[in-house]
Parts: sequence; structure tokens; C-alpha cells
Amino acid sequence: MLYVLKSVNYSYIIIESLKMEHFFKYFLVVISCLPLFSFAQNFQLKEGESVQKIKFQLINNVVIIPIEVNGSELSFILDTGVTTPILFNLSGQDSIQINDVSEVKLKGLGAEKSIVALSSSGNTFKIKNIKNVKQKLFVVIDKDINFSTTFGIPVHGIIGYDLFRAFVIDINYAKQTIKFYDPKQYTSKISKRHQVLPLDIENKRGYVKGDVFFNDTIQVPVRLLVDTGSSDAIWLFEDREKGIDVPLLNYDDFLGKGLNGDVFGKRTKVNGFRLGTSELHGAKVAFPEMETFNSIRDLGDRNGSIGGEALRRFNIVFNYPEEEIILKQNAYFKKPFKYNMSGIDLIHTGIRYVADKISDGKGVVSNGKEGANSFGDVQLLFEDATRLSLVPEIVISAIRIGSPAHEAGLQKGDLLLSVNGKSVHSYKIQEVLGFLNEREEKKIKLVIERANRDMQLSFVLKKNFK
Repeated sequence: MLYVLKSVNYSYIIIESLKMEHFFKYFLVVISCLPLFSFAQNFQLKEGESVQKIKFQLINNVVIIPIEVNGSELSFILDTGVTTPILFNLSGQDSIQINDVSEVKLKGLGAEKSIVALSSSGNTFKIKNIKNVKQKLFVVIDKDINFSTTFGIPVHGIIGYDLFRAFVIDINYAKQTIKFYDPKQYTSKISKRHQVLPLDIENKRGYVKGDVFFNDTIQVPVRLLVDTGSSDAIWLFEDREKGIDVPLLNYDDFLGKGLNGDVFGKRTKVNGFRLGTSELHGAKVAFPEMETFNSIRDLGDRNGSIGGEALRRFNIVFNYPEEEIILKQNAYFKKPFKYNMSGIDLIHTGIRYVADKISDGKGVVSNGKEGANSFGDVQLLFEDATRLSLVPEIVISAIRIGSPAHEAGLQKGDLLLSVNGKSVHSYKIQEVLGFLNEREEKKIKLVIERANRDMQLSFVLKKNFK
């Protein structure tokens, strides 16, 4: 991905994408340590309006919303874990103007070093009848910061606190809708199915308290960052003094990608996790390597994070002005937590041509005979034709060591062609991942391309924990 700064005038800069390159890797980005700013950035509803409703896409348990930035239609992850909006992956846009630009350095999860970005102010953000004409943002010009590879749709940025502080935000995960309410005109509708919990706002991020049940006898209270931008369920920081220990049944896994590098850790499950009066049984938990958080000077009394795979089991009202959240269990609540049984991670790496054979009726001839393709004295003549189609290219981005896929001989970089006879180019990447992790003891037959040769490999799915 190549960007050119077309103007040296720092009153505005046009960033233009000159060509499409390969998509890159990984999907979970956790941004937890960004500079804070004191000047005003105010989203407002259109005069006379008290609420704005929009549809969103739920992919990998992450909420993706449409936002117009300086006249360009973009897609953003709605992330309670981020303070200032971040733009990246502008490959699908001919150009986008950003205003009042300076260079900054950002730190996040992953390696120690910072990354260079552009800081820009005075930008116009629009979400239907919601508008902010003085929006601050960062622009990261780094090809590795790219979500489109795994979401399967263009994703251009992340936005969080600036929206949550301005509105009461009602996220209906079941219907995939969001309502933005004017806090001054919002009236909550609480029934017996709702529960109201305190939301501690600290450094522009929200925290909730819950309880983790490691087994039948050990219950540990925890304080968790609410992170709608994380696709995982629960992250915990190991702390033996507080009784937060990694269970014996666990496996090493790639957890995601931070702003500065990859995040690894151990994946496991606990007996349960309680939030308010709701208990999630067999909750999925990851313990990230604590070296990941070296760029964060003080975690305080934070014990981890609660992400999208847990949050989506509720419809949630985020009320930052009143420092509370309202939860209501939805249809996802009792769904079992899903694990990567195959050990395969996938990404889109671009597009490729696929040749399909089709039959084409070229004419008719009278032959006086009847056959499979005959109608009285008229027989249809068919000729084989080839149709070339441009389809997404799905590649194995990572293989977990010791997994069924690893033992079967699959490798990072293998081009996936079909799963159990289904051509993968006909499906979304999340549907393909579903095929690869359908159920225990399911036999998976893959056709892959490696070094310009087609290969057939198979394995049987196994539970990650017995």
C-alpha cells in the first residue's frame, strides 16, 4: 500500500492510495495506551433530533459502523478501548483530505518501540444526522495495520470515546442496530430483564466489576476494561497474589495484533464468569503475556478486559455521562463459546482468477433420435465453455503448533481452495472459518495450493479441552 503526501502545506494534506497491494495479517487489534487531548471534540445530533438509529455489521464479535470523514464514506470499528479515532487502510479510497497535520508517535500493545503517525484536527465526521466538525484523529500509514484481511470487508479505522462521551449509546447485538441518544433527553426503560451496573470511567475508558469462577471453590473478583473492539471474550492478567492463576488445561496461542506487534498468550476456559446477576458458564479466557503491556506504565487495579464474544450476549446501553451500563440478555446469551479446534487462522490476501467450466447451448439440430438432451426430433447441442471470475484469495495466515491442522501438514501461506468439497471463494471468510470448526470429530478435507501445486489434506477436529 503506497501513500503519497500530495501537499507540503500543513494546513491540510491529501493522502492518496496509488495502488492496491496484498492484504496483510491478523485481526485483533487492541489499542490501550494513546495520548490524551484536552481540547473540545463534540459530536452533536441535528437540531431538533433526540436520537439517531443506524445499522451495523457484527463481524468477529466486533461492531463496525459507517462514518463519513471529510466527505469520504468509510467504515470504523466502534471500540470503547480507544480514546482518539485512528485512520488506516485507505486503499479503497482515491483520496481523503485531512486537516491541520503534524507528526506524532503512538504506543500500544506489542513491542516496545513507537510507531510514527499523523495527528490531524478540524476534521468533519458524520453518522447520518450526527456531526462533528472539529474532530481530532490519527492517521497510521503502515500497511501492517489492516483489518480488511480478516473481516472480509474494508475497515478504515477505529473510533470510541468521542462518541461514547457525547451520547447514550444503545447497542442491540441481536438486531445489529445502534441508537445514539441525546443524554439530556434520554429516559431509560428498565424492566425485570434489565440490570444496571456501575461503569467506572477512568482515563476515558470504562471499567466494570465481575467475578471469575476458576472451579467449584475458587471465586475471584475482577475489574475489567470494557473493550468492544476486542473479538475475544475475556482477557485476564495473571496475578497469583490475587488468585488469578492460569488453569492447568491451557494451550499457547496467538491472541491478536497490537499497535506495535503481535500478542501471544495462553488460552483456556473457566467454570464461569459473573457480570451483575448474569453468569456465563464455561467462559472462554485468554492470559496474554505480560511483556505485551510494557508500554503501559501502570495497569492500576485492572485485572483484564471483557470483549465482544462476551458482550454480544447482551444488548447494552452505555451511559458514560451517568457512568452506568444497562444489560439485557439476548438470544446469544446461552450460545456455547467457540474455540479454534482446527488451529487455522485465515486472511484475505487479494483476488485471483478462477476458471469455471460451464455448458452453453449453441444451437439445435434435427436428428430424429431421442436422448437425454432431446425433445422429439430436436436435440440440443451443448459446448463446454470457460468462464473466468475474479474471486477473493483466502490464505492460511497461521497454524497453531500441535493442532490437527499442524499435524496434518498444513503450513502458513497455503492457499485454501475448498473445504469438504465447497469452493471457499463462494463464501465469506467467517463462513469458511465456521466450516473449519464445525463440531468435534468432524473430518475436514481440504484442497490447498502450495508452490503452484494442488494438494489434498485432511484431519479430524478435536476438542481443545477434555
